[in-house]
Amino acid sequence: MLDVCLLGCGGMMPLPYRYLTALMTRFNGSSLLIDCGEGTQVAVKEKGWSFKPIDVICFTHYHGDHISGLPGLLLTMGNADRREPLTLIGPKGLERVVGALRVIAPELPFPIIYREIEGAEQTFEMNGYRLKAFRVNHNVLCYGYTLEIDRAGKFDVERAKSQGIPQKYWSRLQGGETIASETGLLTPDMVLGPPRKGIKLTYTTDTRPTESIRRNAKDSDLFICEGMYGEKEKASKAVEYKHMTFYEAAALARDAHVKEMWLTHYSPSLTRPEPYMDEVKKIFPHAKAGKDSMSVELMFED
Repeated sequence: MLDVCLLGCGGMMPLPYRYLTALMTRFNGSSLLIDCGEGTQVAVKEKGWSFKPIDVICFTHYHGDHISGLPGLLLTMGNADRREPLTLIGPKGLERVVGALRVIAPELPFPIIYREIEGAEQTFEMNGYRLKAFRVNHNVLCYGYTLEIDRAGKFDVERAKSQGIPQKYWSRLQGGETIASETGLLTPDMVLGPPRKGIKLTYTTDTRPTESIRRNAKDSDLFICEGMYGEKEKASKAVEYKHMTFYEAAALARDAHVKEMWLTHYSPSLTRPEPYMDEVKKIFPHAKAGKDSMSVELMFED
C-alpha cells in the first residue's frame, strides 16, 4: 500500500485557503516529499503526518514556490534530534541551491546526501520502490517523477512441494532471497508465479505537455498533473510561461491511459477549479480537482 497526500495545490504564492504545491508519500515505514514550498510544514502538521520518516526530498525545479520551505523543514528535523541521513534529489545545481538556503540552517545533526539528476531521465532505487525522474518543458530545468512499487508473483505451494523444497525456506524465497541449501541453489523463480501488477504514481508540475510525461505516466494508478489555468482564454498565457491548462492535462491523462488524474498547481487568480471540471471530464472522465490534504491509499490489486 502507498499512502499519497497532496499537501498543497497552489502555484506561485501561498493563499489563506491554499498552500503551495507539495506531495508526500508513505511506504513501508519511509516517507518521500516532492517539492517543499513555503508552508509545507504547516500542511504536514494539519494532515497529522510526521516529519520523522521523511528520508527523501525531491525537487522538480528551483523556483521559490517549490523549494522555499526547505530551510525551515531542515531546522525542524534538526530540532527533533534527527540523526539519520536525508537524501535530496533534484536538477543540476542542487547542492549549490540548497547550500545557499542553508545560510539560515547551517548546523544540522544529520548528514545530507545530494543526488543531482543526470541527463533527460534517471532512475533511483531506494526504500523498496523505484523513482524515475524525467525532464519536462518549463522555462528552467525541470523534472517530473514516477514512483513504482513492484510486486512479485504469487507463491506457488504446489510447485514448492513438487520440487521438494523444504518449508523452512519458503518465506525467504517468497521475499526474493536466493538460498544455498543442502540440496543445491534455490531461487525465487522456482516457487513464484509471474510478477503481479504493482503500484505506479506520476507527478509533474510547471511544464508544457511533453511526450516524456505521456510515456512515463502510462498506465499510472494516479497521475498528479499541473493545471495552472482553467480559463480557456488563458491558453496563450500557458504557452508563454510554459505551464498547462486543465484541458491539456486531461488530454495527457487520456493519452497515457491512467486510472485517475488530480489537477494541482493552480494560478493564484483561479479561486475555484470546480466550475471547469465538467469540461475537463469530457476529455478525461476520471479527473479530479486537487485540494489541499487530498489523500488516497493506492492498494495492490488482489
